[in-house]
Amino acid sequence: MASETLTTRDPTTGRLAESRQRAGDESIAAKIGDPGPLGLAAFALTTFVLSMFNAGILGDAAEPVVFGLALAYGGLAQLLAGMWEFRTGNTFGAVAFTSYGAFWLSFWAFEQFYAGKIPAGSLGQGVGVYLVAWGFFTAYMFIASLRTTAAIATVFALLTVTFLLLGFGALDGVTALTRAGGWVGLLAGAMAWYLCLAGVLSSVFGRPVLPNKSLVKA
Repeated sequence: MASETLTTRDPTTGRLAESRQRAGDESIAAKIGDPGPLGLAAFALTTFVLSMFNAGILGDAAEPVVFGLALAYGGLAQLLAGMWEFRTGNTFGAVAFTSYGAFWLSFWAFEQFYAGKIPAGSLGQGVGVYLVAWGFFTAYMFIASLRTTAAIATVFALLTVTFLLLGFGALDGVTALTRAGGWVGLLAGAMAWYLCLAGVLSSVFGRPVLPNKSLVKA
């Protein structure tokens, strides 16, 4: 029905083909569902578990459990969610999920293959600049998130603070900053879980169930 309406309004050959393609894209997007909750779940769980160690709640000896999560869930699952967001036309979600999926994959690769090759005296500097750079990226994504919803903007605000605290904690060797970054990371993970649940419930019930107020007036 949408394709016929578009055809009637624009009978020009080139534009007609474009209109039909757009209608087909919308149909495919509806069939694949919303990849957002998957990306949020992958981000939330991996961030939450790592933050348990950064906050000092769990001992460092068990920290390697994060690496499998970073590879399979935070990395690959979130990367796939980002690719599907491109397919549905959500540039913001695509950039966010793909980038943070790549972050977790790079984190896994660093710990598995490269961390041991860096002299102990330079390790903090390397990790610190890596995390601070991700903090800068997250900061400008936070600016973009101000055109979305309050909950999404809150996740990016918390994540920006998390990266910067962890980064400067590593650069300066200040454990208190790392611990603070861990606690803020726990909040960021919890908020992302809330958004994931809101998305899943909206899909199941066919209507919004949990509050997720837009920051942009209609």
